[in-house]
Amino acid sequence: MTAKTKILIVDDDENIAELISLYMTKECFETEIAGDGESALAAVESFGPDLILLDIMLPGMDGYQVCREVRAKANTPIIMLSAKGEVFDKVLGLELGADDYMEKPFDSKELVARVKAVLRRYKAAPAEKKEDDADCIEYPDLKVNRTDYSVLYKGAVVDMPPKELELLYFLAASPNHVFTREQLLDQIWGYEYVGDTRTVDVHIKRLREKLGDNEAWAISTIWGIGYKFEVRR
Repeated sequence: MTAKTKILIVDDDENIAELISLYMTKECFETEIAGDGESALAAVESFGPDLILLDIMLPGMDGYQVCREVRAKANTPIIMLSAKGEVFDKVLGLELGADDYMEKPFDSKELVARVKAVLRRYKAAPAEKKEDDADCIEYPDLKVNRTDYSVLYKGAVVDMPPKELELLYFLAASPNHVFTREQLLDQIWGYEYVGDTRTVDVHIKRLREKLGDNEAWAISTIWGIGYKFEVRR
């Protein structure tokens, strides 16, 4: 029997958590509920979720800190849930490694759709490459491998969530080609993603922080258009 996909629901409002659990159970997901940050981290270890639905406003350790702690150890997909709709809150969540962000109150169908979309990208992306695609791209000091989803920079492993790696791979696979933010959003997050182009900016920023500057190549901003992986001659 195929094991069910596990969803960890982290919310201190029992009614909301139970309602979300009901939505997920109807879609044949296995769920577990945690009411605070400490319990959430313990459940990550004991339950082993395939995806985390994480409320920001939690007693004690908030959702941002939980996200930091999870990201320090694993690439488990995280969708943040919050009544906070400010751009700052969304960007902060994405900068900390969240895969998506939904404002409360949300539509149950949209929540289910986003969960499925994030899981599909996370689980299926390595198998979606075409036969003529390379499994690995190499530049001086850099190796991006889609077979095992690893990145080596100057001989050291760089911890990178799936979408960061996919964005880097996509840009590096077409050196010196300029892509708009909309094109990158569509290619990496998929047409079904309901987000804004600042998501791309956040991920580009994180890639630059992790890879720094290199004499042979750079992720360059083309002002007013988008980004390119620039190979310096």
